Amino acid sequence: MGKVRIFSYSEEPFRDRVEAGRLLAGELEKLHLKDAVVLGIPRGGIVIARELAFILNADLDIVLSRKLGAAGNPELAIGAVGEDGKLFLNETAASVLSEEKTYIEQEKTRSFAVIKRRSEKYRQILPKVSLKDRSVIVTDDGIATGATMRAALWIARGEHPQRLLAALPVGPPDTLQRLAEDVDDLVCLRAPALFSAIGQFYLDFSQVEDEEVLEILRKEVKRKGKKNLPFG
Repeated sequence: MGKVRIFSYSEEPFRDRVEAGRLLAGELEKLHLKDAVVLGIPRGGIVIARELAFILNADLDIVLSRKLGAAGNPELAIGAVGEDGKLFLNETAASVLSEEKTYIEQEKTRSFAVIKRRSEKYRQILPKVSLKDRSVIVTDDGIATGATMRAALWIARGEHPQRLLAALPVGPPDTLQRLAEDVDDLVCLRAPALFSAIGQFYLDFSQVEDEEVLEILRKEVKRKGKKNLPFG
């Protein structure tokens, strides 16, 4: 289990995702991560990821993954599919639930179709970043059940990062503890005991539209170009 760093159990809301991202980056700076990549979960997590990447001088990317839910209990993640189509199966959960191969294949096909549509749109702008031997931070604007974040972490771990972190503005304490099983470090700014929905912890929790995500990716391409310019 990874180290869990929770900084407050306050119910105080963030002004918006930008503020949450900047506050989160301030705590991550103290870890002195080298050669970091920040992966944002579309769509709200991309705004958080943008702030982290800029402040930490890290690469920004998206993580395109979908959880495979159990039959009759879709919030229980039994595995995940990444944008390369590979299936990560939580063998323990699958065996306990006695899932049939046919069901798993159907879920994989359905989930990958969603990923492929998104990938075709996003990857035209920002090619995928390699995670091998790098410090990888996976982020979102918050978690409730943690199933989507867990799927993203499973996929990221499969690319053999040197260090894997989950970084979040807010999440319920019990979910955070469970999520720590999948990372080397977990950083969360606020873990209120009374938790009903992520939106209750933001004064502005406006929906992030696809065009905003695309614009963030376009700006990242330009930022990368500036970072890679030779001196002199």
